[in-house]
Amino acid sequence: MKKLRLSLWISAVVILVLVGTVFVSTSRAGYETASFELVKKDGPFEIRDYEPHLVVSTPMKGGEQNGSFGRLFKYISGENASEQKIAMTTPVFMPASGEGTPGEMQFVVPADVAKAGAPAPADSSVKLSTMSGGKYAVIRYSGRSGAEDRAAKLVELRERIAKEGLESVGDPVYAGYDPPWTPGPMRRNEVLLKLK
Repeated sequence: MKKLRLSLWISAVVILVLVGTVFVSTSRAGYETASFELVKKDGPFEIRDYEPHLVVSTPMKGGEQNGSFGRLFKYISGENASEQKIAMTTPVFMPASGEGTPGEMQFVVPADVAKAGAPAPADSSVKLSTMSGGKYAVIRYSGRSGAEDRAAKLVELRERIAKEGLESVGDPVYAGYDPPWTPGPMRRNEVLLKLK
C-alpha cells in the first residue's frame, strides 16, 4: 500500500512539473515581441536589424527597478489619457546597472496601438518615446540574470563583437522576456549592444 501511495505521489509530482513546464514555456508565446530581421545567428550570439519602435518608458535609478515596472504596468492597464488597456509585449528593456546614465525601463508599444496613436501617460514620470533602430549584437542566456550574470554576458558579448571585427556604440541594454514566476533555467534574457 505504501509503494502504491508513493508511486501515485511521484506520478502527481511529475504531471505537475510537466504541466508547469508547458505553461511557463508557452507563457511568453502569447505576447507580441519587438520585431527585427535576423542578420546572423551563431549559437547564443545574434546580429539583428531593428526598425525604430515606439516604447513607453520610465526612469530607473542606478539600474534598480524602484517601481519602474509597476508604473509601466499601470500605463498599459489603463492609467493613461484614454483609459485604454494595452496588451503586454516582450521584451522589457532595461539599462545596464552602473553604466552611463541611470537609464529607463521600457515596454514596447504594440504595433497596432503605435499605428493608431498611443495614449498619453497619466503619470508624469512615464513617457512615450522611440527606441532607435539599427543593427544590434545580442547574446541570449537563461537564468535569473543577476548583476554578476549580466556583467559576465556583457563581457562575452563585447569579446564576440571584437572577434567579428565590429564596433559597438552606446550603453548596453538588457532584455527580459518572462513573467516573474518563470523558473530561472527557463527564463530568456538578452544583452544588446548597438553596432556602428
